[in-house]
Amino acid sequence: MCGGGVTMAGRGQTSNQTAVAHDRLTVKAHSAAGQGHIPVIDPGSLPGILPMPLLILTETNRIIYANHAAEQFLGLSVQQLLNLTLADVVASDSPVFILIDQVRREGATVADHDMSLEGPRFQREGIAVQGTPLTEYPGCIMLTMQDSSAARHLDRQLAFRNAARSVTGMAAILAHEVKNPLSGIRGAAQLLESSVAEADKELTVLIREEADRIRALVDRMEAFGEKPIQRGAVNIHRVLEHVRRLAQTGFASGIRFVEHYDPSLPPVFGNRDQLIQVLLNLVKNASEAINDSGMSSGEIILSTSYRHGVRMAVPGSTRKTHLPLIIAVRDNGPGITEDMTHHLFDPFVTSKASGSGLGLALVAKVIGDHGGLIEVDSRPGRTEFSLHMPMLVEESNHGD
Repeated sequence: MCGGGVTMAGRGQTSNQTAVAHDRLTVKAHSAAGQGHIPVIDPGSLPGILPMPLLILTETNRIIYANHAAEQFLGLSVQQLLNLTLADVVASDSPVFILIDQVRREGATVADHDMSLEGPRFQREGIAVQGTPLTEYPGCIMLTMQDSSAARHLDRQLAFRNAARSVTGMAAILAHEVKNPLSGIRGAAQLLESSVAEADKELTVLIREEADRIRALVDRMEAFGEKPIQRGAVNIHRVLEHVRRLAQTGFASGIRFVEHYDPSLPPVFGNRDQLIQVLLNLVKNASEAINDSGMSSGEIILSTSYRHGVRMAVPGSTRKTHLPLIIAVRDNGPGITEDMTHHLFDPFVTSKASGSGLGLALVAKVIGDHGGLIEVDSRPGRTEFSLHMPMLVEESNHGD
């Protein structure tokens, strides 16, 4: 039978913390006809509200306790769960049973931070599962399940920010160490061009053109400087309309644009010119992906929406910025390869033969400066970049 006590680790807690409050959970036992001693959980001994799904299993994997988070996670009520075994709830070939066997075999906590779980009423990917033995009652286990996608999302956001910061440092070095001597090289090439033989002018022209190309690259890099941005109320729909017109009269002339806007969206708290630069970059990437694939029915969807509950911690402060405004650019191109997904925002990383690899690094820098977040969702036939942005603080009403 199950008994004794364990601690349940909440968000951000470790397995060590799980062991610290080992006396909070009481599991009692009673007899029932034909079933011997059946463990009974005393709900009053549990912490009031647990943020992750939790189950207590007997040595036969019968569920004898389930919290409300487990009810929502598994799609069954607590009363239904208490009449089932884990095999009734989770597919019998699930790796969770291997984890449970390992917990019983080793008598220690075992965790898997990226498990796929599937059952009659649910299907989840990227779940962190932890099994903890109830040592006073051999075979009985406490099982917790937690969606680890939030942690992976945070890791990606930190990587994006780090990529942007690395470009900032390079920008300062390039601006100072390259532009000055570059001007001298270009000037010398111009002087030589007027005095060398006609056959040699081709070389001086090459020097001058390459100097211009490098200077243009450095100019683009200077956009990554640490100068504070001037922000105010920006009507993001006017920005998107401006970007669409630029694209359709140029690089995306053969692509169909679809607009799904929330007309009641409040102003973005941002810099109009920089947001144009960001969105133009995303639309240009989308159009290039479509054109390079040879598609004849390319489509780019521009959308805006309002979402409650999205917040971002402010560095060096306990305050959190609300990011309720979502601006998305979606295309029906071939999608981003898995190898590229992890390096999308790294400077000088590109899959294009003629690309500089600075476009998305600049996007990461600008959105980071605005206190926003970037999300990328890509699969064959669909890629979407979503910007989570702050709204103007003074605009408390959900109106434009």
